[in-house]
Amino acid sequence: MLKFWRENKIAAAIVAIVRIVLGYKWITSGWGKITGGEFTAAGYLQNAVTNPVAKGDEALYPLYNAFIEHFALPNVGIIDFILPWGEFLVGVGLILGVLTLPAAFFGLLMNFMFMFAGTVSTNPYMILLGFIVMLAAGNAGKFGGDFFVLPWLKQNVGAKLATRFKKG
Repeated sequence: MLKFWRENKIAAAIVAIVRIVLGYKWITSGWGKITGGEFTAAGYLQNAVTNPVAKGDEALYPLYNAFIEHFALPNVGIIDFILPWGEFLVGVGLILGVLTLPAAFFGLLMNFMFMFAGTVSTNPYMILLGFIVMLAAGNAGKFGGDFFVLPWLKQNVGAKLATRFKKG
């Protein structure tokens, strides 16, 4: 089954549709925050700290809550920049099929962070679609920019890194 997703042209076409749908969701979410005026995640983050995902009186994700309380909230300006542009760039990568796996990975990472904060919304659906893209690996960008970008990166960047490490 894994061979089908990673090598078959029909699977590549299916995954191209999946990644475009997923990319559209990401790009519209990010673009809305970028162009919608003053976006701030401060209220969302404060609510995640005040009302953590819990079972009874015990927070289920204490490390994540500590991250929000001690890093994200004090540095909300960084989060306010990274979040909308991250969503937008994940969407661009998925729609164009350029650096598809890193885009899918960072999209999944954001989905899980939203879920750790207690936001279900469309996150499970997006995680499922992101997982399908990750499962397909290199085949996910076969009908996209990765067809051109990945061989170029392998030849120009990968070869140079390999020779640099062999010398060292």
